[in-house]
Amino acid sequence: MKYVYFDTSSGASGDMILGALLDLGIESAAFQKKMAELKLPVEITIKEVKRASLRGLKVDVEVKSKKNITRKWSDIQNIIKKSSISTDGKNRAKSIFKRLFEAEAHVHGRKFDETHLHEVGADDAIIDILGSSWLIEELGVRKFYASPLNLGGGWVKTSHGILPVPPPAVGELLKNIPVYSAHVAKELVTPTGAAILSAVVTEFLPFPELCYQKIGCGAGTNDFPAFPNILRIFYGETKDVDAGKKIHMIETNIDDENPQVLGHFLDLAMKLGALDVFFTPVFTKKNRPATKLTILAELGKIDALIRALFLETSTIGVRYFPVHRRVLERKMQKVQVLGTEIPVKVASLGENEINIQPEFSACQKAAKKANRPLREIMQLALREYEKTKN
Repeated sequence: MKYVYFDTSSGASGDMILGALLDLGIESAAFQKKMAELKLPVEITIKEVKRASLRGLKVDVEVKSKKNITRKWSDIQNIIKKSSISTDGKNRAKSIFKRLFEAEAHVHGRKFDETHLHEVGADDAIIDILGSSWLIEELGVRKFYASPLNLGGGWVKTSHGILPVPPPAVGELLKNIPVYSAHVAKELVTPTGAAILSAVVTEFLPFPELCYQKIGCGAGTNDFPAFPNILRIFYGETKDVDAGKKIHMIETNIDDENPQVLGHFLDLAMKLGALDVFFTPVFTKKNRPATKLTILAELGKIDALIRALFLETSTIGVRYFPVHRRVLERKMQKVQVLGTEIPVKVASLGENEINIQPEFSACQKAAKKANRPLREIMQLALREYEKTKN
């Protein structure tokens, strides 16, 4: 199963995503043939260009119709339905377009079914979204990661007038997604790019630990002198990426909380997806004894955990920061001890097993059931595990 990681340090647009996906090895002629089946009045040109000394594929979609094309949700559904891409590809395209319509309806105060799209609803955007969906299927991609998005800055001219970057629809699409502004006063993330990434990407995080086999480079329209307007896509096998190795640590010092409440919060934090929670006795200002509460969590979990900290404890402030960790490969092996099944956790470094531990709670139950010492049950579980290796 394949993954892609979008490096959006130069933003993202529909044509940049198309170019980068094509650059991973899909034949341009095959892509153009598939898009021609849509029977849209467009001409697609694909060429290699340079952006600030870096190469990339540029996909240009020229709309031949002179009409000012606007489309409603029903129009888009019909086009997708008639296309010959796979069912998964059609569903992905529908979800992307649905996000666009929902964003436009919200920012302009219209009903969903009455909303029509201008820039993002024209034929070039249909090529961007259906084309990306088809390329994703051809490449076999099933997992999507992306960096925080560089929005650019300044102002952008739209059919609704001059708007600040990010324009309202982009701002709506990128809710709860990490973004920033750097380097140039230009719009770097377009509505189409925002819709595609917000619909398919499950984790937005700084460059994770991964092994990749290919890099695809898609060029944007603007050519800035010292800033490469290039979207890079890193492509490889999902087994070679571990986005969870870079995690966040959340800390707070509490000197006025009932210990029973802290115990309750520990259980709650684990249910909310914390990787670990622990307490450390400390002395704070005015020499007060206090408890430092520490949580380890993946990026996508920290907002819910911080919210729970504020709601469930007396803290009025937290600190959090990214940390790296290395973990051993782990597997669970089940063994039978005196008629009770006990999981045994095995941690390995390469081919060497360096830590073998029976599940403590299961050993407790087995000891109680058999009326035998706990230590004896744990030793028996280790012996049974050794037998499975022979």
